Amino acid sequence: MSLTRVNASAATLTKNRTEDSVIPTSGMCVTCVDGCIGMCEIGKSAYRGHEVIYPQPFGVITTAGEKAYPVDYSHFNIMGTAVGAHGIEEDSDKAIFPNVNLEVRFGHDNGIKFRYPWIIPGIGSTDIAKNNWEGLAIGSALAGTGLTIGENVVGMDIEAVIKDGRVVDTIDLKRRVKLYMDHQIDGWGAIIVQANIEDTRLGTQEYAVEKLGVQIVELKWGQGAKNIGGEVKIKNLEKAQLLYQRGYVVLPNPMDPNVIEAFKRGAFKEFERHSRVGMVTEESFATRVEELRRAGAKYIFLKTGAYRPADLARAVKYASKYKIDLLTVDGAGGGTGMSPWRMMNEWGIPPVELHTMLYNYLSILQKKGAYIPAIAVAGGFTFEDQIFKGLALGAPFVKLVGMARAPIAAAMVGKTIGRTIDENQVPVYIERFGSTKDEIFVTAAELRKELGDAAFDKLPTGALGLYTYYERLAQGLRQLMAGGRKFALKYITRDDICALTHEAADITGITYVMEVDKAEAQEIINKA
Repeated sequence: MSLTRVNASAATLTKNRTEDSVIPTSGMCVTCVDGCIGMCEIGKSAYRGHEVIYPQPFGVITTAGEKAYPVDYSHFNIMGTAVGAHGIEEDSDKAIFPNVNLEVRFGHDNGIKFRYPWIIPGIGSTDIAKNNWEGLAIGSALAGTGLTIGENVVGMDIEAVIKDGRVVDTIDLKRRVKLYMDHQIDGWGAIIVQANIEDTRLGTQEYAVEKLGVQIVELKWGQGAKNIGGEVKIKNLEKAQLLYQRGYVVLPNPMDPNVIEAFKRGAFKEFERHSRVGMVTEESFATRVEELRRAGAKYIFLKTGAYRPADLARAVKYASKYKIDLLTVDGAGGGTGMSPWRMMNEWGIPPVELHTMLYNYLSILQKKGAYIPAIAVAGGFTFEDQIFKGLALGAPFVKLVGMARAPIAAAMVGKTIGRTIDENQVPVYIERFGSTKDEIFVTAAELRKELGDAAFDKLPTGALGLYTYYERLAQGLRQLMAGGRKFALKYITRDDICALTHEAADITGITYVMEVDKAEAQEIINKA
């Protein structure tokens, strides 16, 4: 099993010269020839240096680690049964999959309600997020699910008004919040504003609560893709200088005359903007939670990444002690706009192991009678089977699954289809379904009826793409749950999945497939 492609990847636009003959440990070609132009990662690093640390091309891609972990969610299978029903009458005419209830309610007062058990956890200042926000916001709102505005959106907004180090007005954040709220239906779903160190200094969350009517804010300790702060590429000198003046780490220094001269003559074409790493203490965490509550935040979330177990324990303990409404735990390798490629592949605790630790820590607190926040797990989830497994592995604590790359992909495809419709150049692969959005998008008729012709005609096709993808996930999840005779999310348990390998069973405590129902089966067989 190949664990890492160590010297060539589509993410860094590199490849080996001898693609069929590569050393497994180093990733180098078996024969490294004097005279090669340097197609591999080592070679490209010889002339582009630190630029090759990051996935490319920035701004039009999302990326996730390609390392194959020893255990992942594919090492579990979903258990169905031929008897009974949970959450509905044991009647074949009633226990049908369309009747499965996927609604989730959580928060300290149970006041947050989602139509589906998933959330987009933190899409921030990268171009890929900004350029697809219309589809992501409107699609999420129509579907009644959660969407988190990630870190650095205010700091990256060149039109934001900042006085005495605090934000007083914005263009981008205001637009992002409004797009969601304007399309929210009957209070379903939620828009959340996340903050890192720079956002906190700017007062981003206080501004969002007080000026934009946001009810939910999220503290961020990190993500599954990296263990440093967020970063983006800047192609404009003036913007790089503005961000430097706003307190960001910008490399190389855009105020240095030698750097300015090198940039203008084309020696390099992009600056890097970096955020700082957090310094978590219980005292500062408690203080910040209290500040946000005083500012009017109704609900407070916490997101953490694939750090070492002690850090996960801190996240769980602090979320319990200070009554956090949702804790999101993101496993290693997660998708992102621009994280260091090697870091994305080689640091942190993988999802199955991390989510198992999470379950174990929460179980300890539950036995003590402590407050247990709602939990979301993230790390490479894309389809209904994985969503089911994530909910089951962490049951009864896990209420939501976090996804980012997959929803972005759906929104991007929807947007692209819309462009081809406008240009009368619908590809043959798509044209077999039709040439208008009513014909191509299978949910169009439903939405047109619900929203009315005028509102539907204004919908961007990116939103249709996301909404339609979510509709598929919902039906698929209902089918899986009906097969397990679980007609509401609260009935999903760890017994609804089995481990296919002894290693997966040992790590998670999920029953090995050959041990499932062993005692019950023996009793049935031996019964007179």
